[in-house]
Amino acid sequence: MVDDAKEVLMRLEGVHTDIGRYQILHGVDLMVRRGRVTMLLGRNGAGKTTTLRTVMGLWKARQGQIVFDGQSIVGMATPNIAQLGIAYVPEGMGIFGKLTVRENLLLATAPRGFAQERLDRVFECFPALKLKWDSAAGLLSGGQKQMLAIGRAIIEQRRLLVVDEPTKGLSPAMVDHFIAALLALKAEQTTLLLVEQNFRVARAMGDDVAVMDQGRIVHSGEMAALAADEALQQSLLGLSLGVGA
Repeated sequence: MVDDAKEVLMRLEGVHTDIGRYQILHGVDLMVRRGRVTMLLGRNGAGKTTTLRTVMGLWKARQGQIVFDGQSIVGMATPNIAQLGIAYVPEGMGIFGKLTVRENLLLATAPRGFAQERLDRVFECFPALKLKWDSAAGLLSGGQKQMLAIGRAIIEQRRLLVVDEPTKGLSPAMVDHFIAALLALKAEQTTLLLVEQNFRVARAMGDDVAVMDQGRIVHSGEMAALAADEALQQSLLGLSLGVGA
């Protein structure tokens, strides 16, 4: 992979993170290149979600560096990290079920309120949100809730979108819709870092890939190269990303 500071938006170097008395990350090295989709893959419990939460300051790195566009963000509060242009969509979506779609999106823009151009962009990606504008978020389908979660993240222009398993539990048709929507964001020069268990999605979206195992990055490179090497897939993941996957 290219190692050029002008191309790298975010870099993790030797990151260690503990949760209570358990050490979860054991020196994570990860590079996220500008304008590209980086897939973070690995078996359950490998440390993927912990990595994302550490980037966002929700869990504190005990050791190591996280540098975003040349600035260290280790030790920064989560709201300050978000203000740099990083949006995070957790696996649990993080929406407010008793509030309407409109109110959920409005909270993500406070105190400025909606910019019509960005709201139109959200509707372009997720037309169902316009139809459900005055509906309580808790009454949405699983796919619509995920649309709202990502819509909240992109209602303002973001430099990096970090999403934990965006297609988990969705129907194949809905998965295709999410692939198209996220690739449209990439076309706007939004950089994406995605944790994903659906390997068809990883193959379709990923430019770069990093594979985690036991709290470490054990492989990184081009997604296309991993997708073409079934032996390597089996070794790293115990699964196949091949054409039939």
